[in-house]
Amino acid sequence: MFVSNHMTPNPVTITSGTNIADAAHVMRKNKFRRLPVVDDGKLVGIITDRDLREVSPSAATSLSIYEINYLLAKMKVKDVMKKELVTVRADATVEEAALLMYNNKIGGIIVVDEAGAPVGIITETDIFKCFVDVMGLPQGKTRITLDMADKVGAVHEITAVFADLGINIGSMISHSLVEGKAEMVIRADIPDIAVLSARLQEKGYPVRHVVQIG
Repeated sequence: MFVSNHMTPNPVTITSGTNIADAAHVMRKNKFRRLPVVDDGKLVGIITDRDLREVSPSAATSLSIYEINYLLAKMKVKDVMKKELVTVRADATVEEAALLMYNNKIGGIIVVDEAGAPVGIITETDIFKCFVDVMGLPQGKTRITLDMADKVGAVHEITAVFADLGINIGSMISHSLVEGKAEMVIRADIPDIAVLSARLQEKGYPVRHVVQIG
């Protein structure tokens, strides 16, 4: 899973000299939440809808609409944009992008090429969609959660049970808990959950939860 396959390519950009009113118009028109700021082909900042809200007069202002528009026209993107940027390369993994967003508490990252020019944007929505696709949610299937020991060979033993029963696994993910314990979530077309559960129980991997998705 690479950023290049999940980002929005060729992002709309603005210059640092663009006034706030025009930047807000671009965001509203295209339903964007963030815009890369580019001067002479170089990424110099990013401006978000939150940045614009923070500098716009509140609804309780006594200013007239003409005065508000005048003030917004005077203020430039360079006055409010963020210059400390978090970026990612297109050949980075989606996991790397997700970790960057998580660690920096941001909802989107600009994707840049070798020269540092913006080539795309990947957002939390893109990450979420990637997760949904990887987990096979659109395809439905039966979802089972089972307890497992966090040990070498556990995955092999579990998948061997599925193979012996001729069950193809659609998706599988394991998650470490505490004190050497873990859980695994598997989605598959399971014709007889009782038989599968019994076989997994025999191997020491009890099925804790079963639900039909889709």
